[in-house]
Amino acid sequence: MLSYSHEKIGIFIDGSNLHTSARTLGIDIDYKKLLKKFADMGTLTRACYYTALTDDQEYSPLRPLVDWLDYNGYTMVTKPVKEFTDSMGRRRIKGNMDVEIAIDILQMADHLDHIVLFSGDGDFRCLIQAVQEKGVRTTVISTGRTSPPMIADELRRQADNFIDLADLAQDIARKIPEHELKKRLEEGEFVAPSILSDEMKPIPNDDEILSPKKTVDTDGPTDIRIESEKSENSSFSIIPSEFNPKGFMDASDQKEEQKQMVANG
Repeated sequence: MLSYSHEKIGIFIDGSNLHTSARTLGIDIDYKKLLKKFADMGTLTRACYYTALTDDQEYSPLRPLVDWLDYNGYTMVTKPVKEFTDSMGRRRIKGNMDVEIAIDILQMADHLDHIVLFSGDGDFRCLIQAVQEKGVRTTVISTGRTSPPMIADELRRQADNFIDLADLAQDIARKIPEHELKKRLEEGEFVAPSILSDEMKPIPNDDEILSPKKTVDTDGPTDIRIESEKSENSSFSIIPSEFNPKGFMDASDQKEEQKQMVANG
């Protein structure tokens, strides 16, 4: 992530969204490491964590995390969840924190140089645009490596920077014992490759090595790179036109050009 040492940074974490992304990626967040990661990048002015809690907080599974964060450098913003019955008579729980996040970011924007938002919610696109118009740089952290992606396309496009949570795993994930990682892999759970040791990473088979598939680079607008792919209906290799000013050539054209090159010596 592009940052400057003189920048005043504010972190705003949508707790529910981050929890879902991390769980899907098989990552256990170490919030102490997360805080240090951004403190090393500049002046960390505020780190806010937003979550909804059940009224019966004594039995809330979030209570230990909330208490730890409250004592260790995070500003906790919580509210009780709302219970309601839907049209089918089913009991539902609602605990959206979008309004609280938006208000705090807008109020803090005049005192920050860089806002880091941990959320993939597309509803925040207008919020990001608003703070950008104040001259504040924005970074959104979520993931596009789940199915479906947790990051909304419109939010990713609006932000100045996008970082996939999976790419941060090595810096902010809790160290998981190897036996626990093996168990997760055996049960078919996705685990971010960056937290796996070399011995635990899957070895590609011969077909994957000889015939690499189309890959997607999530770092910029020129996303798709076609490395080497055989057409099912013909014998020519597909070569990106930017590397081949003559466009696509079939096998006979390639051989003819090689002959000309030899003849021209």
